[in-house]
Amino acid sequence: MIKIAVPGAGGRMGKTLIEACQASNTCELSAATERPDSSLVGADAGELAGVGLLNVKVSPSINETADFDVFIDFTHPTVTTKHIDYCVANNRKMVIGTTGCDEELQAKIRKASESIAIVYAPNMSVGVNLCLKLLQMAAQVLGDDVDVEVIEAHHHHKVDAPSGTALKMGQVVADTLGRDLNECAVYGREGQTGARDPKTIGFSTIRAGDIVGDHTVMFAGPGERVEITHKSSSRMTYAKGSLRAAKWLSSKETGLFDMMDVLDLS
Repeated sequence: MIKIAVPGAGGRMGKTLIEACQASNTCELSAATERPDSSLVGADAGELAGVGLLNVKVSPSINETADFDVFIDFTHPTVTTKHIDYCVANNRKMVIGTTGCDEELQAKIRKASESIAIVYAPNMSVGVNLCLKLLQMAAQVLGDDVDVEVIEAHHHHKVDAPSGTALKMGQVVADTLGRDLNECAVYGREGQTGARDPKTIGFSTIRAGDIVGDHTVMFAGPGERVEITHKSSSRMTYAKGSLRAAKWLSSKETGLFDMMDVLDLS
């Protein structure tokens, strides 16, 4: 069994990861953490996630956790950077699903992958990553004859926009079309914007209710349009994908990978 460490055990994704570990026949929870000031420190991680007693106590720091093979991180960029330092120092593999990582943190992830094996992806869903492959195919076929728009929706607790998944989708399309996303992306529109530049890729963001995650990429041309859509109804899809990535990492010592590698879609 692959031993998994889960930070943010009291959060929505943390609890889902613990539940997924309990249901897995290849991975098991061996460590869980929460903020040092959290009232959840000392609680049993299994009871916290509603899956029964697991005899894994929630610790206030990764430094106090039990032994583990893979650290699955869906926390916050400021916290993830500390987790990277620990995992590099202690030769632990990582699956990183944290979104909102800036260039500095992404550079740190790349540097860390020279010492440990890391799967880093903005979305761990198998379905989303299949959509990325479909987007590449659509962009290759439709080329510059269509307008491209990315629409995403998430729950009102999400703090970054556009979502990491939406940006990845836009990046895949831009790369396929030979464009620089930093130059062609348009994030929202208001007022007298003028006619649409056909070389741009638009992004629209919705934050409402308890939407887990919806993404649509629209390829709109004269007389027709193609829409590739993925809708998540449960965070369990991200958790299961993360455990699949953790299992896949068992044969890797170093290197930076994404879910396209895990699913052999690269």
